[in-house]
Amino acid sequence: MKKLKVTLKKSLIDKQKKHKLTLRALGLTKIGKTRTFPDNEAVRGMINQVSYMVEVEEIAHETE
Repeated sequence: MKKLKVTLKKSLIDKQKKHKLTLRALGLTKIGKTRTFPDNEAVRGMINQVSYMVEVEEIAHETE
């Protein structure tokens, strides 16, 4: 299963409230903060909504 590495690249200042809440739900509160998520439709939809503020990388599943 693939995972997505999402990094916040732009400030939340003067952005739509809906987009701010989406980023908060993703756990991205400060510029440069990175989170890893499973690659599923719900996460992809959230990322698509705020795609102009984040950078996304696909990473292969790591063996544990």
